[in-house]
Amino acid sequence: MPRADFYLIDKPRFREQPLLLVCELAKRAFSADLPTLVLARDMAQAEALDDLLWSFDPDEYLPHQIAGMDEDEDEAPILIAAPDADAPARPLLINLRDAAPAGSFERVLEVVPADPAARGPLRERWKHYQSLGFDVKKYDM
Repeated sequence: MPRADFYLIDKPRFREQPLLLVCELAKRAFSADLPTLVLARDMAQAEALDDLLWSFDPDEYLPHQIAGMDEDEDEAPILIAAPDADAPARPLLINLRDAAPAGSFERVLEVVPADPAARGPLRERWKHYQSLGFDVKKYDM
């Protein structure tokens, strides 16, 4: 059964820098050997995440790249896609966009902003995933 996991930003370090939570989720996926596609909201966010992944864990390199930048992108365990990039779906998606992702995937991770006013679109996506038969769960981070 496909899964949708919603991660609610709660800890101060994630409130200050929400992309750190994305790095943490990508690190867990990499450790579990799950090829991951991160759907960035825009190219600026994709580049910020790319920069952060370089320095996120001083003890472990997280192999990643931005889609469309290199021919070897299929090799990268963590692929970051801006909206105009043509990136194939992977078993695990981390969605940072306002719309639910299309395509086939086994699991999607949604990062929920700390600001309750910004959570409206995520409530809609929660219902959307439920209507598709996803197993939906919530985690406080």
